[in-house]
Amino acid sequence: MDKKSKIILIAGPTASGKSDLAIKLAKKFEGEIINSDSMQIYKEIKILNARPKVKEIKKITHHLYGFHSVKNNFSTGDWLKKVLKAIKQVKKKNKIPILVGGTGLYFKAIISGLAKIPNIPIKYRNKIRESHRKIGQKKFYKNLIKLDPLVKSKINANDAQRSIRAFEVKKYTKVSLFKWFEKTKKYFDENEFLKIYIDCPKEDLIRRINTRVNNMMTTGAISEVKKFRRLKVKKDKSSNKIIGISEISKFIDGKQNIDVTKVQISLKTRQYAKRQRTWARNQMINWEKVDYKKLTSFAKKIKISSLKLDQ
Repeated sequence: MDKKSKIILIAGPTASGKSDLAIKLAKKFEGEIINSDSMQIYKEIKILNARPKVKEIKKITHHLYGFHSVKNNFSTGDWLKKVLKAIKQVKKKNKIPILVGGTGLYFKAIISGLAKIPNIPIKYRNKIRESHRKIGQKKFYKNLIKLDPLVKSKINANDAQRSIRAFEVKKYTKVSLFKWFEKTKKYFDENEFLKIYIDCPKEDLIRRINTRVNNMMTTGAISEVKKFRRLKVKKDKSSNKIIGISEISKFIDGKQNIDVTKVQISLKTRQYAKRQRTWARNQMINWEKVDYKKLTSFAKKIKISSLKLDQ
């Protein structure tokens, strides 16, 4: 394998089969898998986050899974530093780096670089999020356009996540988010990536999510949450956002039964998947779309020549 090989990026909504495709490609091309999911980093949570199984990790080298404490926050910038190091290590072994995950900002950072925007205090950010919650996306977006006219041609009117981010950046720094982007340094050329997005129809995704939730509940998710609660993680830490923790906590406290708990986890996971798909429609326009039912045939058709940069 030539060191000038491409970097494979695999994205898609949760439960769409990303890890399966990553393993198929890693076996075929002697690749190594690098985590690109912001929730997969936590060492104390593996069941709720569907971390790769031990047998999979033994067969294929995995990087950046389960290494960070739930007691500490972890930024996109932190991930970028670690992933650049991991990619370098994998390429040094003449292997293909395969980045897989569901965090859109991580993929954006590795492709486009990361703007060096000053850290915005959490209290300031929470205040803006509360304003968004009260007035709704439609009015919030109108206010955003007044604050930062550049947004109108850059952010979809229904994209709440990016709208909030653009608002807080302009409000706090007095500089448009997109002006910050113009100063951003790229780490790789665009043609160094093979970008794959796994597409899964809504109905199929719901079924797969429900199956995953049922499996989690029978393989230790409740015990995992009990251990998490004993750690007394501060409320402002990102790990509290892991889907399933608040829902299972209600079950543990006797506030709801197991069936309601599973329904709530499935619903929240579906909502998360919807946000991921919205991000993909707006941000992953030139990615190769792959039907989740055809992952095996897709993996077979990729040729080693398509992964070399010196062709």
